[in-house]
Amino acid sequence: MTVAAVVLAAGKGTRMKSDIPKVIHPICGRPMVAHVVNNLREAGIGRIIVVVGPDGEKIQAILGSDVEYVVQEEQLGTGHAVLQTQTILKNHSGSLLVIHGDTPLYRAGTLRDLVSCHESSEAIGTVLTVTVDDPFGYGRIIRDADGKLEKIVEEKDATPVEAMVREINSGTYVFECEPMFAALCRIKPQNVQNEYYLTDVVPILREEYRRVQVFSHGDADEALGINNRVQLAAAEQILRNRIREHWMLAGVTMVDPATTYIDAEAVLEPDVVLLPFTFIEGHTQISTGSVIGPFTRLKDARLGENVIINQATVLDSSLEPGCNVGPYSHIRPGCHLRAGAKVGGFCEIKNTVIGSGSKVPHLSYLGDTDVGDKVNIGAGTITCNYDGHDKHRTTIQDEAFVGSNCNLVAPVEIGTGAYIAAGSTITGDIPPGALGVARNRQRNIPDWAKRRESKRRPPKKES
Repeated sequence: MTVAAVVLAAGKGTRMKSDIPKVIHPICGRPMVAHVVNNLREAGIGRIIVVVGPDGEKIQAILGSDVEYVVQEEQLGTGHAVLQTQTILKNHSGSLLVIHGDTPLYRAGTLRDLVSCHESSEAIGTVLTVTVDDPFGYGRIIRDADGKLEKIVEEKDATPVEAMVREINSGTYVFECEPMFAALCRIKPQNVQNEYYLTDVVPILREEYRRVQVFSHGDADEALGINNRVQLAAAEQILRNRIREHWMLAGVTMVDPATTYIDAEAVLEPDVVLLPFTFIEGHTQISTGSVIGPFTRLKDARLGENVIINQATVLDSSLEPGCNVGPYSHIRPGCHLRAGAKVGGFCEIKNTVIGSGSKVPHLSYLGDTDVGDKVNIGAGTITCNYDGHDKHRTTIQDEAFVGSNCNLVAPVEIGTGAYIAAGSTITGDIPPGALGVARNRQRNIPDWAKRRESKRRPPKKES
């Protein structure tokens, strides 16, 4: 039978102390609720319904149309939230997995095992539980004399004896739809929170069907829910360790894994080398043989084979094979470095194409520029692309040579094989093969320093 899933994402998350909905706080570059949905997809869950609050537009904008949505107008508890899906699931005849949107650490294999355990035992309800050293804040699993699940007691409703139980409810379940909804219609908000608890269906199902069971999972980290920034940081550390381990086993070298940070969406090929204090963010893709770091940040970057980036930042740009960047350079969004291009130390490049084999060795700014192949850009070169109102492009054709300390005032075009004399401010096009010189002729003033000093020296006093 087909398995559907309900993701509970309507909670306000007040303990996060944030105006941002809790479930869209990012973990390793991906909103936590997106992790949950991805994990469900990997587990083979085809139909996913997300329960959001009245202001759930931000969640819907992130998850898009691949999932279905139900709005919980009032936050009256987990049982009330699941009950909102009754209409949309009225024709669903398979099992239903219920999971919280703030539990991003479940592995797909764990969710598959949970569903398999539920279906193979022909249970009406199955609760995923874990055992922890400190159960504070979690619902306790209360078993009967035979060791079977009797009920789930929330922290605020637990007796002192029940509070000592270390087996906790993870908040993740599998139910059969019809019996679950029938039980939900019977529960009452008879608790300290005055809410409709989903856990209250367990004793009802146990009494009527005697087929409610526990799926005990050995890794408590997977069930970690996130309610505050401390737990957010803990979850991120766990997920980062998994990501690092995954890529190292896939053939990526990390000189110091503890100081290497890789987002969930990044893709790395074998024989990539990551040096300490490297941040790989967003949808970055790095091809084989590339060496990144140390002290480097890449976000949404696309790197070809054998690219070297040292102590630099590359944002939303493409680098073809053999490019070399850094140290201390900033490649801003919209750049494309063709094969073998070099951007050296202390450079800033923005919305610029740099041709194959071209060099911007040091101390230059190129904005809105098209650089051809085998061009040399001298130190201190600036393309003056902004006139106070609009941005303009500069074009530098193949094999041109730009001397040091030049200003190219856009829009301007430098022809193929043209030269620009050092220290020039170029305001007009330079034809192919020509030399552009735009500076005042040097004039030397003899004895100027001596005359200046004599003017500054006070007159001698008479004795």
